[in-house]
Amino acid sequence: MMAYSDDHIALAAEYALGTLDADERAQVETMMSVDKDFTAMVQAWQHKLGALNQMVGSVEPRPEVWDKIRTAVGHSEPQAPMALPEPSPLASVVEAPAAVTDNANVIRLTARARRWRTIATVTSAIAAALVAMIGVGLSVPDMLPDSIRPRPRTQVVEAKAPPAPKPSAQYVAVLQKEGDAPAFILTVDEAAKNFTVRKVGASAEPGKSFELWLISDKLPRPRSLGVIGDGDFTTRPALASYDADTVKSATYAVTVEQAGGSPDGDPHSAPVFTGKLIEAVPPAATPSAQ
Repeated sequence: MMAYSDDHIALAAEYALGTLDADERAQVETMMSVDKDFTAMVQAWQHKLGALNQMVGSVEPRPEVWDKIRTAVGHSEPQAPMALPEPSPLASVVEAPAAVTDNANVIRLTARARRWRTIATVTSAIAAALVAMIGVGLSVPDMLPDSIRPRPRTQVVEAKAPPAPKPSAQYVAVLQKEGDAPAFILTVDEAAKNFTVRKVGASAEPGKSFELWLISDKLPRPRSLGVIGDGDFTTRPALASYDADTVKSATYAVTVEQAGGSPDGDPHSAPVFTGKLIEAVPPAATPSAQ
């Protein structure tokens, strides 16, 4: 990339800022048309200064402002140049070269100083704008325009599958008359506190129902576990109110009741089929620490 003087850098900055007069803008645009590196430098300044534009929105001047400007322009009259004493021919010959040289130097130095003051001001403004944007972005990001508002970060956390439930102990009881074939098979899940009755060889009389009872020394009287349905399987969560020892040690009995079961919660016939639970499937063993 070509090395540029301070004046070239200042011209590029002022062109991006829009403070050059018509002749200077024409000079910059001519250089941009033939020098791609200089064009890139101007574009870099435009990018830096763009941060200032993003911090503020556009504001349309009120109509009366334009009226005042038009009025001021229409009534302004160029002032007549001040008459200067006519120098002698000899003075013009002797002093003209030095005056022209001094004026050119003064104009050049003044323009250079103005440009660098402009660049220093713009650079400070850019730094202040960046600091302000960072502060606003951290505290109240909703105040920033959408184009420069920080995007929320989304952290994806991989969900762990819950551990599989451990198999609970299973208990089974064969409900039958002494010495006869099984009439019902009762299965109890210790953890779920529910039971399933499978009908094996029993058939209810017309207008009658089989009803299952829990009989325990810990209870003052037999407790009904409900009517056994007409299907092959009947499942109910009727053991939740009993502790594990009562459930495992109780005697389970089936009576013949009127259709729909006992009307008052007490058995109305002697047990027809009975049985006690035995452990069919033990609970899962807890792995020992290594």
